[in-house]
Amino acid sequence: MIDFEIQRCTRHCAVTGREFKPGEIFYSVLLPDGNSWKRLDYSAESWHGPPDGCIAWWRTQMPAPEQKRRWAPSEVMIRCLEELEEQPDQADFRYVLALLMIRRRILRLEETRREKGMEILRVYCPLTDAAYEIPAVVPPEERLQEIERELLNLLEGDEQELTIDPDSAHASNQCPAR
Repeated sequence: MIDFEIQRCTRHCAVTGREFKPGEIFYSVLLPDGNSWKRLDYSAESWHGPPDGCIAWWRTQMPAPEQKRRWAPSEVMIRCLEELEEQPDQADFRYVLALLMIRRRILRLEETRREKGMEILRVYCPLTDAAYEIPAVVPPEERLQEIERELLNLLEGDEQELTIDPDSAHASNQCPAR
């Protein structure tokens, strides 16, 4: 298995070179670059869709400098990924969540394969010693904002909404896509 390093946000538009302002919406893409990945970030004005050869892209927002992210615990994300397996209508959300978990190194991509015309990601979670099969269901454009809200709800919810039971090592909040 190979782990790939994916660079952090460049904070600049790949087309204009302009630095992103706090709160500004921009788009990021991953392109194969030899034996690694190259990340490019595009301002909303410069975005005309993903470039040819791109393997993933997402819409995001430049955080304010004083804004500190509070990520959900890995266990919450894993449980949500597992719960979504039984919900075929949420396959696109599960795929996006898995990509995010790969980026955060909660999951490792072991292989991709085609099965009945669909790309399947096989990922491994060292924390639980479990492997998962994730169909690559790219969300339609009209569902992207909904998925973004659901992910933000899961990943950056208020501290009052996210409580951990130390006896069970599970979070008490629910997967937002349920």
